[in-house]
Amino acid sequence: MSTPVNTSPSTTPLIEMRDIHKAFHGVRAVEGVSLSVHPGEVVALLGHNGAGKSTLMKLLAGAFSIDSGEVRVAGQPVQLESPADSQKLGIETIYQTLALADNLDSVANLFLGRELLTRWGTLDDYAMEKAARDVFHRLNPNFKNIRVPVRSLSGGQRQVVAISRALYFNARALIMDEPCAALGPEETRMVHELVRKLKASGVGIFLISHDMPDVFGLSDRLSVMKNGKTVGTYRTSDVTEDEVLGMIIAGKKVTRVAECFGQQESAP
Repeated sequence: MSTPVNTSPSTTPLIEMRDIHKAFHGVRAVEGVSLSVHPGEVVALLGHNGAGKSTLMKLLAGAFSIDSGEVRVAGQPVQLESPADSQKLGIETIYQTLALADNLDSVANLFLGRELLTRWGTLDDYAMEKAARDVFHRLNPNFKNIRVPVRSLSGGQRQVVAISRALYFNARALIMDEPCAALGPEETRMVHELVRKLKASGVGIFLISHDMPDVFGLSDRLSVMKNGKTVGTYRTSDVTEDEVLGMIIAGKKVTRVAECFGQQESAP
C-alpha cells in the first residue's frame, strides 16, 4: 500500500470534510469519506451513479444532515443544518439543471429570491441590472443579451448566469454538478474558461463529472467513490484515464503513485 503524501499547497484547506457518514433507512450512502479543497483548486469527484458522490456534496450544501463526521471551513468547524447555512459560509451549488427560471431574464435569475430593494421597499431594477452587467462581464465580456428569457440562451450562457449568481453572493467554494453535460464543443470550451477564471480568483471547486476530458482538463486532484466509500484520491497529473476507470468500475486503487491525503493536506 502506498503512503499518503502531502501534495497540496501548505495553506489551510478552504473546505475539509472529515470521516463523513450518512445513511438512509439503514443503507449507508456515505461511509467514512474525507475530502478537501484549497483556494484556487479544482477537485473532481467521480464514481458510478449511486457511488455516493452526489449525496456527499448535498451534505456539504446543507441539503441533507450529516450523521457523523466533521466539516471545516478555513480551518474552523461548522454546522451545516440547511442550505442557508452553507450559503452563509460561501458554499454555493450549481446543479446540472442550473435551477434557472426559464421565463425570467438573466438579471431576474441572478437575484431570484434575493432581490435588491429601494429604500421604499420596491424592486431596485436599476441597481440589479448594473450589478448583473458587472458580474456577467467578469466571466464573459461578450454576454450582453441579459434581458431576454434565459430559455433562449445557449447552454454556455446559461452557465454564465448560474455561476454569476454564486459569485455575486460571495461564493468561496463551488459545487459544480456535470457543468458540461449536453453542451457542444464551443460551449464546453466556454465553461472550461469560466472554471479557469474561478480558479484564478481563488474559488475552490468540487467538480462532479463523468466526462474524462473535463476531469483531466480542469482538475488538480481527483477522488473516486464506490459504494459510499473513497477508492482513492490522487493528483490528476499522476494517473491515467484507464487507471481512473479501473477505480470507478472495479474499485481498484492506483498503487504505482502515492495517494493524496483525503484530509489535513496541510499537515507536515
